Amino acid sequence: MIVKIFYNRKPGASFFGVSYNTNKVDKNKGDLMKVANFGIWQGIANVRPTDYINYLKTLSSLNPNVKKPQFHAVISAKGKLYDKQALSQIAESWLKEMGYGNQPYLIVFHKDTDHNHVHMVTSRVDRNGKKIDSAFEKIRAIKNLERILGYEFAMQYQFSTRAQFFMLLENHGYPGIDPDEKRINERIGKYNLDKDRAAAIKLILENVKGQENFQEILKQQYRIDLIFHAAEGKKPYGYSIIDHESKRVFKGSEVWSLKELLGTSALMMVEKSKDQTEAESFSNVHIQSIWIADDVDDQQIHGMRRRRQKKARTNTR
Repeated sequence: MIVKIFYNRKPGASFFGVSYNTNKVDKNKGDLMKVANFGIWQGIANVRPTDYINYLKTLSSLNPNVKKPQFHAVISAKGKLYDKQALSQIAESWLKEMGYGNQPYLIVFHKDTDHNHVHMVTSRVDRNGKKIDSAFEKIRAIKNLERILGYEFAMQYQFSTRAQFFMLLENHGYPGIDPDEKRINERIGKYNLDKDRAAAIKLILENVKGQENFQEILKQQYRIDLIFHAAEGKKPYGYSIIDHESKRVFKGSEVWSLKELLGTSALMMVEKSKDQTEAESFSNVHIQSIWIADDVDDQQIHGMRRRRQKKARTNTR
């Protein structure tokens, strides 16, 4: 995914970005995804492009020292990897990070190219007549996009597989699905198992495994996310550990076997009525359906994950 900011060649509050994007909508080559912070124009039907332009010009006139007040940017995905809803949500978050969250802005999705993308248009002048900070704008644009997608967060951690990288993103609700593969491979190549930390985590697990809601205890008291992997309605076949203290992701088998962790009683089927599923037999274990088996090729896992982006988002893999 890339982000680009367009700069006016000539001074003046033309706000050509508004008419350019609304023309796309009129020609059925784009969809108006969001109109934000335009005051009374928000509740009026059939607002004309000139109405938005005049509003932005009036706002910009509060600071005549800003000679090129239009802020026009685009966020573009590779191919159709992100749909228009995902791109629009990313664009909205990005505008906030760039300091434009409270500004009047338009987000328009373009569907007339091989690569899905959205345009954003607003003013560089805020309602107090102050210019929005533009220092190191191009650098911040990229960094803020990486932060929103979750790549900045995930790259802080040590992980040994691509699947673990994507698990970090998914487990924390980040929308990124197109990271820099070279950076991921470099990170994987530097992975070394921290045996001392693995031993320390095993001791923690031994102390809490018999307690009710032990996963929540691990999260709140020890900053450890314990994620079990299972097919829907089935017993877990493995688990992963995200250790926020050391910023490492462990395969469960690197720390403690699944059988020892859950205990014989938890793994044995409890006699219940025939209407109850296998998964319902685990009273104190939360089964998170992230398919990340150690013996499954990462490419296969994420090929499936990418195909599912066209469907409703689920937490299965």
